Amino acid sequence: MRFRSRARREDGRHAGGAAGPEPAPQPGGPPPVLVIDALGRKCPIPIIMLAERIREVPVGEIVAVLADDVAARTDVPAWCRMKSQDFVWEETLPRGGWGFHIRRCY
Repeated sequence: MRFRSRARREDGRHAGGAAGPEPAPQPGGPPPVLVIDALGRKCPIPIIMLAERIREVPVGEIVAVLADDVAARTDVPAWCRMKSQDFVWEETLPRGGWGFHIRRCY
């Protein structure tokens, strides 16, 4: 089965589509249920904090870890793969560091 993409008009709507505006997607996904602030903490503390607190979040919901240690950029996704959790996305924080968004899978 082949799918065709619809052409978009200059105003962003689909050609031949409804006149109503399309809802704007949230940048990066749903907001986190829990935010773990590990700013200023060195490896492996952000991972330890995540491992201790992820059970507070219902299955299917998002937890965010804020960290400014550069090792967290590789450690958090690696921990998610090892623990079968879903690494959703990474954002750069305005004051430095990153926010790592993880969906709890079990």
